[in-house]
Amino acid sequence: MLPYWRLSGFYFFYFASLGALIPFWGKFLHNRGFDEAAIGGLMSILMATKIVAPNIWGWLTDRGFNRLLLVRSAGLLSWLVFVFIYFADAFWPIALVMIVFSFFWNASLPQFEVVTLNALGERAEYYTRIRVWGSFGFILAASGLGLAVDRFGTGLLPTVVLLLMLGIWASTMLLPAMPDHQPHDDAIPLKHKLREPQVLALLIVCFLIQASHGPYYSLYTLYMNTYGYSDSLIGALWALGVGMEVVVFLIMVYLVPRFGLRTIFLTSILLGAVRWMLIGSFAQWLWVQMIAQMLHAASFGSYHAVAIQLFHRFFTGRLQGRGQALYSSLSFGAGGALGALLSGWIWTLVAPEVMFWMASVWCLMAFVIAKKFILTPEIQS
Repeated sequence: MLPYWRLSGFYFFYFASLGALIPFWGKFLHNRGFDEAAIGGLMSILMATKIVAPNIWGWLTDRGFNRLLLVRSAGLLSWLVFVFIYFADAFWPIALVMIVFSFFWNASLPQFEVVTLNALGERAEYYTRIRVWGSFGFILAASGLGLAVDRFGTGLLPTVVLLLMLGIWASTMLLPAMPDHQPHDDAIPLKHKLREPQVLALLIVCFLIQASHGPYYSLYTLYMNTYGYSDSLIGALWALGVGMEVVVFLIMVYLVPRFGLRTIFLTSILLGAVRWMLIGSFAQWLWVQMIAQMLHAASFGSYHAVAIQLFHRFFTGRLQGRGQALYSSLSFGAGGALGALLSGWIWTLVAPEVMFWMASVWCLMAFVIAKKFILTPEIQS
């Protein structure tokens, strides 16, 4: 029997912690006295550790280490390390805490994706019905903290994050032991799989898409503050975006058979380019920003739902763990880190609006590559 609620609980707390960190951690650092370039560097750490951590943990699980035990260990260690944020008050101490904490925090999600997909078996299209609880968690954290930060300031943020991380660990402890259902074959070694044109193209596209999210995840709240938006309104905009993501996750099971993965993937990428252009060019108009946030349904929601299925199809057997790790490390990790780092520099040296124009260009590059190389007819649905 599928442990639906226990699987969903992990996603709820994991993405609630993301909903606390991504919208407001930059502002927390700003209130600690850091400028935009330093904030971009520190925020990039959250993404950069995804380059290394998921691959190490994926390598361990694909060589027989218990996947769920590693996920539980990662949850506990990330909580223990984050406690030290209370004692860090300068750039490098904060950077060190963020490096070690996010090494464990970022390691758990890719392996839990494998746990979920293996639990679903042939019903992979129902993945979004479980993952949607992560979106609910993000919405509650972003909207609730927006109001709380307006009233009490960002000093409460570390405590909130610690409580949510405790929830991550507790949710993994409630899960029953589940077999991985992995055939122990290495018919196609990883290095050969990575030479396949559409696999290589998929990795490049995912890298570019997450790089385009860099300015959004690292500096969007501060960017909107410069246009006079309050933290509570910005929190509501974050929640609106993820709310639309929820809608997409709920209906993906109907969209895929009707339109196919290729059409959904390409449309999502194009709408992402439109979204970043709207944020970069029309931030002063609230109604335009509401439309831009609704496009999160495409720029992340439907894009991610397709990508996670493609990686599960391309990387089978003993490559499952490393396949999900590659998705996390090269896109959310390397792509997100580069996007965040460049955003801080561009804000400081050029203008904040240019961050989002750059993001739009990256989406257009991803569209060209995806259209040419990804999704041959036999895997379009």
